[in-house]
Amino acid sequence: MRGARSLCCAALAFAHPAYAQSAAPARNEPAPLADAAAKAEQELRQTFTNLQFEEFGPAPLHGAIYQAVAGGRVIYFAPESQHILFGAIYDKNGVNVTAMTQEASARKRLGAINPADALVIGPEGAPKVIEFTDPDCPYCQALERFWLVKAAEGKPVQRLVYFVSGIHPDAAAKAEHILCSPDPQATFKAVYGGAKPGSLHKCKAGADKVARDAQTVRKMGISGTPTLFIDGKLISGFQQAELEAFLQAKQPVPGGSP
Repeated sequence: MRGARSLCCAALAFAHPAYAQSAAPARNEPAPLADAAAKAEQELRQTFTNLQFEEFGPAPLHGAIYQAVAGGRVIYFAPESQHILFGAIYDKNGVNVTAMTQEASARKRLGAINPADALVIGPEGAPKVIEFTDPDCPYCQALERFWLVKAAEGKPVQRLVYFVSGIHPDAAAKAEHILCSPDPQATFKAVYGGAKPGSLHKCKAGADKVARDAQTVRKMGISGTPTLFIDGKLISGFQQAELEAFLQAKQPVPGGSP
């Protein structure tokens, strides 16, 4: 954990308050506990001045709290009270320290990716994006439409594509179809654009690539699609605003060096 202020924020966000709005002593509440709660409430108001809350009180957590990364997601565990917490912890400056932990973990796991094993889509020299995708994922299809629009605007990217085949039952077969086709890039765009081929291509090289991708997915802890790595940063899902910001940052400054 990253300090008492972060812990306070996490407890407020993820635990049901045990007491009513005021931290005043309850009928059977020990005075030291009431004093501690009142002090904590005052500190919360002073530290997170923009935070509005209606209730405040002790959370059902006891003892130290630890963090773990599971499937690329940060979770928090209180072993003494046997509680697990999901969500984001912010410090007093508004920094999402949970996201920082996730990104650091993602950068470590990037070593499990073999760039030579990717299906490459997009022009050489364009900004690179590592993309884990599923042909039957509607958000992946929406992401494909987004990339096509950006390419038409003169903002292409080069995508290193890996297939996630454990979520939808036909994903592996469709991924193999794409990889075994005479023009994998064109077939990728057709399948993600909604094309429904009458028969699916099969080949050993494609099946082997799908199997290797599945191993990479397990090593990386990828649990959803699309999952992107951009400049070492993990982006879960189709986060259009983040992608727009990434592309904007990669554009040459007018009158300056590219």
